[in-house]
Amino acid sequence: MPDPGAGFEYPPVEVSWLQRDVLLFANTVGATADELHFLYELHPNFAVFPTYPIILPFKKNSQEVVDFYAAQKATKIPGVPEFDARRVVDGQRKIEFYKPLPTTSAGRKFECRTKVLGVYDKGRPGAVVETQTDLVDAANGDIYARVIGSAFYIAQGNWGGPKGPPTENFPPPKGKEPDAVLEHQTTQESALLYRLNGDYNPLHATPEPGVKMGFGGAIMHGLYSWNATAHSLLKKFGGGDPANIKEYQARFASPVKPGDKLVTQAWRTGQKHGDFEEIRFVVKVEGGKVCLSNGRALIKVVGETKSKL
Repeated sequence: MPDPGAGFEYPPVEVSWLQRDVLLFANTVGATADELHFLYELHPNFAVFPTYPIILPFKKNSQEVVDFYAAQKATKIPGVPEFDARRVVDGQRKIEFYKPLPTTSAGRKFECRTKVLGVYDKGRPGAVVETQTDLVDAANGDIYARVIGSAFYIAQGNWGGPKGPPTENFPPPKGKEPDAVLEHQTTQESALLYRLNGDYNPLHATPEPGVKMGFGGAIMHGLYSWNATAHSLLKKFGGGDPANIKEYQARFASPVKPGDKLVTQAWRTGQKHGDFEEIRFVVKVEGGKVCLSNGRALIKVVGETKSKL
């Protein structure tokens, strides 16, 4: 008998973006003035930062603020409880890149097509909903990116569902110093800027939801740290070329507060998948806990040379 909810397909969601959306995203995840191919629309190699598809299920086709809680409640998964989106945090995200996105969706129709892979009961801590979302050109069915993600609904377990399979782990190599240590400084305003991409969860803007959830106030989007780390890794190992990253994933281990500094330790494993090398990484808040674990990326390493883009 299949697990509750598994295989359920949400209605396709039309998504759209403009060049200004692409520019905003790159600015908010840490792109700098030496990366004008992400930051200037007339650059000859103007490109979308590869992880941009992660924001589209939140943004959809709106250019206006989205009611986050209402959007989360829009479709109920049959056969499982109706979870409270006011107490949800990210679990883990993996993205696979198939085709580079055009810098605007104008004149074309793109859809996010999402199906449930599983809904798992973790007992008292909460419940996990795992999904697969494909970003698809509706005209021809071409998949541009695939995201496997999980959402953790705090203290919403004990409903009698399956525990779920163990997740695959990608720990750092034992006894090996990192090949790179990368730093990214957030500010008190970082989440307030990042949310303008379309992820308007009040948890990241005002203290009340975070106080109720035990975080003591507003916290950074998990996907902010996730995207900013992808940027740091691609710039360091792939020369900032969006063609040089094939897969990227990390697990959300603990919250980040506005103003924290992210410190990424990254290891080259030497394991090749075609031209792409497996990079493993761990991200900590400076002086504190691991915030992103199980980090793994497939990057075409181009050495220490600056990007020629």
